Amino acid sequence: MMNASAMDRQAVYEDYERTRRTFHQLLDSASTADLARPTRGTKWTNGQLLWHMLFGYIVVRALLVLVRVFGRLPRGVGKAFARLLNAGTVPFDWVNYAGPLGAVKVFGPRRMAVAFDRVLDSLQRRLAAESDADLARGMHYPVRWDPFFKDFMTLADIYRYPTQHFDFHHRQLTLDSDDGRGGKPEVS
Repeated sequence: MMNASAMDRQAVYEDYERTRRTFHQLLDSASTADLARPTRGTKWTNGQLLWHMLFGYIVVRALLVLVRVFGRLPRGVGKAFARLLNAGTVPFDWVNYAGPLGAVKVFGPRRMAVAFDRVLDSLQRRLAAESDADLARGMHYPVRWDPFFKDFMTLADIYRYPTQHFDFHHRQLTLDSDDGRGGKPEVS
């Protein structure tokens, strides 16, 4: 288990604020055509990928509950649960892909920005209230579901996860390209 007292909460807060500024800047500067443009390395549009990036923070609230439950159970129970979830990777992948397709029809840029702020504020309040013992509690995760899931993750790891997810997908956006193929303009 990780040494929870080693978690730099301020660094997590700063990362959350950085992603908040970035998310708002991306939404504020994107035209309707920009949001409809394909992304780099995904089947989503920029708008759909932005929603998926927001969802990475939203899902953390559910993951926090899972850690609180499975972190108190024998490790074997958590391992079995992770194996069961890994077995369900195909339906998870389908839902994970299809969710943003419909979500952007309901959550336009303005609603995404509001939702992003709310979820970050909620996560920051929760993190402030966590004890070191809570942050050290952990569980096994389905490693096939996400490249940032490790076999065993603590609550502290879960608070860091959405920013890793955000930064990874941020590189796949084509909002700053001229050609829609991911080519970045030359900077002199």
